[in-house]
Amino acid sequence: MIVAKSIKELAGTLEGSCVTIGNFDGVHFGHQKLLARTRDKARSRNLVSVAVTFDPHPLRVLVGPDTPPFITLTPQKLELIASMGLDITLVLQFTRDMAALEPEAFVRTYLMDGMAMRELVIGYDYAFGKGRKGDYDMLAAMGRREGFGVERIGPVMIGDAVVSSTRIRDLVQAGKVFDVRELLGRFYVVRGRVEKGRDRGGRLLGCPTANVRLDDELCPAMGVYAVWAEVDERVHPAVANIGFNPTFGNEVQSVEVHILDFDRDIYDRDMRVHFVQRLRSEKKFDSLDALTAQIRKDIALGRAILEQAGAQL
Repeated sequence: MIVAKSIKELAGTLEGSCVTIGNFDGVHFGHQKLLARTRDKARSRNLVSVAVTFDPHPLRVLVGPDTPPFITLTPQKLELIASMGLDITLVLQFTRDMAALEPEAFVRTYLMDGMAMRELVIGYDYAFGKGRKGDYDMLAAMGRREGFGVERIGPVMIGDAVVSSTRIRDLVQAGKVFDVRELLGRFYVVRGRVEKGRDRGGRLLGCPTANVRLDDELCPAMGVYAVWAEVDERVHPAVANIGFNPTFGNEVQSVEVHILDFDRDIYDRDMRVHFVQRLRSEKKFDSLDALTAQIRKDIALGRAILEQAGAQL
């Protein structure tokens, strides 16, 4: 998949394209349906398939830093879009000037002139441009005048509710990571680098942990989880603790991962933590012996859950 960061990189290179456009936060099943339809429609009409998205997320520009945490930051989002088999992803820098564009101007400048768009595929609730006037009715009318087709894809329903980024975010923040998998088509994952911690797990509890400095914004609720830890493209069963380690009086939230049956130095390595199921909430213990006993129970339960779930990442 080609990743372009401006229409100048594409101008004059495309004879015809089928385009979809969106923020695609999470690249969940609803997004996947949209991307797959764009890919398949492009192939059936001998067009180039293009996904258009934005960086930074428009909400971060329009609202500021107080937006909800995003499910996928741009690098992971691009990786997930690439897995859908589209030809090109165009990542446009979102600005207030772009937000102020009339939707007709955006379509003409970026989609028609920039990418020779012949077909446009949008989600059931997508709208863009000044005053969010760029909805299906406006696009369909413009398409009839200018000679491009517009298709609107309906919502994906799972469990009597629409699959949405908001629904997924709420589940993750509540620690209900097991329920997220059916909405994403994969386990929820965070990424980060393993850094030096206080090593209390190894020194005091006989349970060494990797302290992960997260790159992602959205972190599951505090507690203990059965996870898959991915290091150097190899996947290992593990148990993770998210929280402040109240038994030791920590004041800084951490993500600590104990990889089962593992004895390697992985400091300064990148790790992906795939969350399978929450085991319990965080708890303060009266003694190290009580904490150690609980950790043994957590590991045994986590191992059993992971053996049942399988590493289908």
